[in-house]
Amino acid sequence: MALFLLEFGSTAQTRDELRPLFDTVAGAVAQAGGEFIEAQVPTDLQRAYVIVEHNDEAQLKAALREAGVPPAGVAQVRLVGASLEEVKAARATADYLVEWDFPAGLTMEAYLERKKAKAPLYAQVPEVRFLRTYVCEDMTKCLCFYQAADEAAVRRAREVVSTPITRLSRLAGAAEGAVAAAGASSSVH
Repeated sequence: MALFLLEFGSTAQTRDELRPLFDTVAGAVAQAGGEFIEAQVPTDLQRAYVIVEHNDEAQLKAALREAGVPPAGVAQVRLVGASLEEVKAARATADYLVEWDFPAGLTMEAYLERKKAKAPLYAQVPEVRFLRTYVCEDMTKCLCFYQAADEAAVRRAREVVSTPITRLSRLAGAAEGAVAAAGASSSVH
């Protein structure tokens, strides 16, 4: 199955107000034969990023529309830097999200080669732990997740690996508990 990034706009005042959205998305995805992997929300609460696993983008979009939760954007993504099992086991661990809008002409092969070569340099900034990246298959952008004490540390880590930041967001605390919708067994974070 493929991984998809779903982006939702938000007018929520707290992260907990997004719980019904996540429950509905999880239920619709499960009912359509997929799996809800994780949800991350910046502290400004203006948007929510959801990663799901599904085998058919058109079927996924239809299921979300039918459930009344059409996302503002859907993109197939590739997970880099962690296994899917590791992500499932540590859904709520990220502190920061860095989005990088790719420059025109960057290929997946060039991006992956660069990522592999630069990743060891993160050791120069021990106060930051790189967790994972979701790279859009259409090479428009990537979402990188980090554990770090503060934004300045994340900026230092990005400088060490010579990688730009388009948007940097602290993530809102993850709500604990199981997804009730459609009997899903994953925690929503």
